[in-house]
Amino acid sequence: MIERIHLSILRAIEREGSLTAAARTLHLSQSALSHAIRKLERRSGATIWSREGRRVRLTAAGEQLLIAANRLLPQLERVDDMLADYASGTFGALRIGMECHPCYRWLLKVVEPYLSAWPGVDVDVVQQFQFGGMAALFNHEIDILVTPDPLNKKGVQFEPVFDYEQVLAVAADHPLAACDVVRAEDLAGETLLSYPVDPSRLDVYVSLLTPAGVMPHRHKTVESTDIMLQMVAAGRGVAALPRWLIEEYQPQLAIVARPLGEQGIAKQIHLGVRRGDRGLPALEGFLELAAAHRGRV
Repeated sequence: MIERIHLSILRAIEREGSLTAAARTLHLSQSALSHAIRKLERRSGATIWSREGRRVRLTAAGEQLLIAANRLLPQLERVDDMLADYASGTFGALRIGMECHPCYRWLLKVVEPYLSAWPGVDVDVVQQFQFGGMAALFNHEIDILVTPDPLNKKGVQFEPVFDYEQVLAVAADHPLAACDVVRAEDLAGETLLSYPVDPSRLDVYVSLLTPAGVMPHRHKTVESTDIMLQMVAAGRGVAALPRWLIEEYQPQLAIVARPLGEQGIAKQIHLGVRRGDRGLPALEGFLELAAAHRGRV
């Protein structure tokens, strides 16, 4: 009953804002689009939209069909790309989603030899997700998810990449630089700098601040690692980051790393892939190179 064109029409209308613009995008006449939806309505017995002049308004059934279109069409388009790749003798693009902002530097060390070893494969890195990295993986928007927080979900397999310690970066002349261990109460008067991630997913909150019922004096988000650590060096705040990342910046910036909590915060980076994709040469090639760089940051 449902054909791909029906899903494409609804998505195009949502994106373009009108039936006329959608028809132009799909390279079809407006009457052809209307005819396709009327045919679906006759077959299903459900009304998909109502006309309001040049615009259309989706019914409840139409809204549900649009949700399905936004979920299914990216997967179908991925299949199209795969078939085209096999037809041309290439493997298309490997799309990597990042839920670990500082791991971008590690990723570069894997991507460089990968591009040399797989000249027919492009690499695309995505660092922001509308519905989260796992949803992007399930919806075939990405092929590999780099995350410090793997989830046990059916159909997804996670491979550990490397272990690291989450520590606090402070200026070399900051009072906390003299502490052997930074405790939750030590951060009550500090400006905490972090990437733009919800506090519920930040290790410094989950493992240290929240259990102690402590909040920093101020929480400020910064997208750039370079800017964040320059602010730390200037005494504008402190930041919870991987020890290896801080050590990379220490030759250029007057910053030091201090353990967070008596037990420290131990973390591990994982690569998540769909189980059904295991065995694909381009993906397996990346996992093999990632394994070769295990722990090398």
